[in-house]
Amino acid sequence: MNDSSSRPVLAIDGGGTRCRIALSDGQDITTVETGPANVSTDFAGGVQQILTGLEMVATQTGRRMDDLVAYPAFVGLAGVSGPKIADQLKAALPLRHARIEDDRPAAVRGALGEKDGAIAHCGTGSFYGAQKAGRMRFSGGWGSVLGDEASAQWVGRTALRLTLETVDGRFQSTPLAQKLLDKFDGAEGIVRFSGDARPSEFGALAPMVTKSADENDVLGRQVMSAGAADIARSLPLIGWVPGSAIRLTGGIGPHFGPFLPDPMQADLTKPQGEPLSGAVSLARELIQETKE
Repeated sequence: MNDSSSRPVLAIDGGGTRCRIALSDGQDITTVETGPANVSTDFAGGVQQILTGLEMVATQTGRRMDDLVAYPAFVGLAGVSGPKIADQLKAALPLRHARIEDDRPAAVRGALGEKDGAIAHCGTGSFYGAQKAGRMRFSGGWGSVLGDEASAQWVGRTALRLTLETVDGRFQSTPLAQKLLDKFDGAEGIVRFSGDARPSEFGALAPMVTKSADENDVLGRQVMSAGAADIARSLPLIGWVPGSAIRLTGGIGPHFGPFLPDPMQADLTKPQGEPLSGAVSLARELIQETKE
């Protein structure tokens, strides 16, 4: 066994709500948090959040920035849709030995460790991932315009769409629909809000939807059932089989549990860890590659 468990590594996990950066030396972990870091919707802003976080880590640990950026680093960020943007990030960040990917591998490793299973990661955005014999497969995660089903922003957006259907008489009026109409001063206000709302602003409506679903509001349950149906359709397509673990992660993920089919509910287990711990684990794998 080598000394990889005691060498310092950096882990960065960034999404549409926050960016978290950890320095781990095998015994202690220093963690800081900054603002949103989705590099697809705001590249410059995401880079700045990382730079700010690195400065915070350096200050808290008393390390020189030049030493900090030399450590092996796994960077998992929402919005890294391919090699081109990953290369742009490598050029924009001072990290010398970094593996830059989207935020999915860290979430899978954090939730499952090295075990087989599948996750539905539903935060501001969403994606589905599965792991078998150490290999990962993914689906979704294509952003708020073309995807991110069952995410918090999707839940908020879908609730508003169905609320407008209640105005037209295409969906029955419910207490949730009325609360949303009141919140935005009617249908016109909903349309005006939706025209330029950011994903995080749609996502801020999700707690209202999940609470209403728990109270058997028909509209709330319809939204949550639709999200759960997409999870149920998608996980088998990337390798989940009955009897293997399913872990629902992200801020809204666990709320879909009661709406999944019974066989899937039977396989629900709590996540082993969080994306940041997964990023730390993946950063440790880089030590072999960075040995001098």
